[in-house]
Amino acid sequence: MNPELQRFLAISAVEPVAGGCIHDCYRVTIGRTAGRTARFIKTNEPRYGDAFAAEADGLAALRAAGMRAPEPLSHGVAAGRAYLVLEFLDLGGRRDFTELGRMLAAAHRQSGPRFGWERDNYIGSTPQPNGWCEDWAQFWIERRIGPQIELAKRNGFDIPTPSMKILEHHEAEPSLLHGDLWSGNAGFTPRGPVVFDPAVYYGDREADLAMTELFGGFPREFYRAYNDAWPLEEGYERRKHLYNLYHLVNHLNLFGGGYLAQVMTTLQLLASG
Repeated sequence: MNPELQRFLAISAVEPVAGGCIHDCYRVTIGRTAGRTARFIKTNEPRYGDAFAAEADGLAALRAAGMRAPEPLSHGVAAGRAYLVLEFLDLGGRRDFTELGRMLAAAHRQSGPRFGWERDNYIGSTPQPNGWCEDWAQFWIERRIGPQIELAKRNGFDIPTPSMKILEHHEAEPSLLHGDLWSGNAGFTPRGPVVFDPAVYYGDREADLAMTELFGGFPREFYRAYNDAWPLEEGYERRKHLYNLYHLVNHLNLFGGGYLAQVMTTLQLLASG
């Protein structure tokens, strides 16, 4: 860790830990007296200051909705580094996916005024535009899949824009979404499941559920518990491909052509319906 940032935050001990592929992450001890406290800190270049502010905003929103998430304590830019200080959580608990499914369904019951969010944020390191929109299909094409496809074209990938016809007659509610909910962004503490690294907004709850099926997926008990709490509507099995296309194209933009075949397969699935 940057020694000047360490002094600025009054950190007395530092231990590097895993925390994703973008940021430098540490378990630190703050203070030098009997009141020393363990914290989790992310740091990066100063340009990531806005991303850390958006992450803190998202974590606070999820916590306010009743989800277990690390408490954001401070963030900013100092000593030439952007930083985010979070509550440190012991991820050594029982893997209770049933409770995770119930917790997510309860958070999705938190309804917003419209689709979107009060500020832009990030999906990974990609800017995620938000704002407010009355129509879900319009929001999805203008603020989600459309910008990703335009970025893919600038990156040299010729990706066609999918039809929004699949969303016709689908009455989506503006539920509070985690926004980036895959298995790597959920864990389990002795007190129960916890989520982190959000990209929050108000949107169709199916978008969160769809992403949980990507990149390994969650166990069946998670989906059983969610559906017991709030059953999914008919047509989800088709709509989920449109929602996951957003994340697949984002991965194409972030990590390159290794995701192109999966993107094109998903587009074919949507076109065949």
